[in-house]
Amino acid sequence: MNTIKQNLVNVRSHIDIAAQKCGRSSEDITLLAVSKTKPVSDIEKAIACGQTEFGENYVQEGVDKIHYFADNPVLVWHFIGPLQSNKTRLVAENFDWCHTIDRLKIAQRLSDQRPDSLPPLNVLIQINISDENSKSGINLTELDGLAAQISILSGIKLRGLMAIPAPESKYDKQVEVLEKMHLAFKQLQSQYPDIDTLSMGMTSDMEAAIACGSTLVRIGTAIFGARDYTTK
Repeated sequence: MNTIKQNLVNVRSHIDIAAQKCGRSSEDITLLAVSKTKPVSDIEKAIACGQTEFGENYVQEGVDKIHYFADNPVLVWHFIGPLQSNKTRLVAENFDWCHTIDRLKIAQRLSDQRPDSLPPLNVLIQINISDENSKSGINLTELDGLAAQISILSGIKLRGLMAIPAPESKYDKQVEVLEKMHLAFKQLQSQYPDIDTLSMGMTSDMEAAIACGSTLVRIGTAIFGARDYTTK
């Protein structure tokens, strides 16, 4: 418990400091604990420290954890990994959020497969802000078209944007890229009333992301420690 507890204290402190530096309230920034590859015992420790929002990259692993914690209604589960067509039903039926929408086909399937008994699935459009061939996401020039198509789907609700910029160690370079996301977010916000979420910022660029308007930071290793991918 102590390590995860202290890690959460440290991360929340960093969020507070980063928010203060740019005149924002830390209450406007959601901490998403990225729990992929981590056992439920680690998630239980985080929950005991007041953490309620968790991000998973692998569909079946995430679904298993959601079912394990089904008796805890305050938890919010975000799918933050690349999503294949044959896995959309599991996401639609189990998760609260999907951050990685980059084509209409996936959005349409999620909408069609979302159970009527659940509220619409919250979704974010993923932007490939650094134009990396290896990364998912759309180019900013495609955003208006895809947003218009997604916004009319009844089973999902478009809430904003997500990005994973290319690694960059220099703060000013981080800001240069992330500010493009912020501008796109503000423009989208002016067109659609439900837009309120800008998911960007991880351990290495969290401060720059918060300075550029991020409303949700995705932190994994700094909370749970290094990951073991040998089982994946």
